Amino acid sequence: MTPERFHTLTQRYANLRLAVVGDFCLDRYFDIDPARAEISIETGLPVHNITRVRCQPGAAGTILNNLVALGIGSLHPVGVAGDDGEGWQLLRALRAQPGVHLDHFVQSAERHTFTYTKPLLHTPGEPPRELSRLDLKNWDPTPASVADRIAAHLAALAPSLDAVILMDQVDIAETGVVTTAVREAVRKVVAAHPNLPIIADSRRSLRGFPQVVFKMNAAELARFAGQPVEALDDIRRAAADLARTNARPVFITLAERGIVGASPDGTSHHQPSLPLRGPIDIVGAGDSVTANLTAALAAGATIPEALELAMAAASCVIHQLGTTGTANPTQLAGLIGIPIPHDPR
Repeated sequence: MTPERFHTLTQRYANLRLAVVGDFCLDRYFDIDPARAEISIETGLPVHNITRVRCQPGAAGTILNNLVALGIGSLHPVGVAGDDGEGWQLLRALRAQPGVHLDHFVQSAERHTFTYTKPLLHTPGEPPRELSRLDLKNWDPTPASVADRIAAHLAALAPSLDAVILMDQVDIAETGVVTTAVREAVRKVVAAHPNLPIIADSRRSLRGFPQVVFKMNAAELARFAGQPVEALDDIRRAAADLARTNARPVFITLAERGIVGASPDGTSHHQPSLPLRGPIDIVGAGDSVTANLTAALAAGATIPEALELAMAAASCVIHQLGTTGTANPTQLAGLIGIPIPHDPR
């Protein structure tokens, strides 16, 4: 990618209007100092003393965080939080993000706020070590009243958007935001706005999703293909077949092997991952890829350009330890080898 092209694309980000529809959770970090460890007098069990609590949006919120870091001008999260303390913390964290508008975010007493609580042990001279996580999820189906409100918000937003991200993070179908009702709303948006980029990612499967841009990993692609797909050439071929069938681009993440992107005309491209530069933490890498692919495509990037930016973002994020990281255009430029114009001020 030339410097001129990089700056042309990234300078368009400030004028983009994007929606992130999906499972927003609260990432709550408990920073623990092992030097202050104690034994409980009452139980005889170890006590981990917390020295700091950090709260930030997670899951679909991690995608949002990455879009904020890229400087996207207008961001519209479409999700749900409970009427609880975790919901208050999640909404406060979302409101603190520049460019984020919460007009289409639902709060409901019928839902718990999806929460990942992450105790991190900070030992001097070592990377942070995560202890057993404490999660708060919804195990029953999302009420129709909540799903219908989310679908209505998406329909209202769609005509003014430059791109949409669908993030299905829950383990049990129909317990999160991207329910059957919401997928049907997406289907109607696709029919009404066929040129609107909509990128979908699901923890379980993208089967049953409307014809949108699919982003998945190699194992998920194999399940789609109905057979093992391991060699790079086979992955490129299967991705191209799926893109032709779906009439939309397809992106396949390959961990340390990089990423493949295929277009509906059957053309596929492979972008290798960047070399490791030290200890890594892969949490959030996939979300950074989703955010950067979407921003790039919305700004008019080609598939190879979007792949290059996504791999730079993933490399930046995995080297941020003890947090779910993000990457901004200056960091991307440094990894791609793009000079940053000097500001005389």
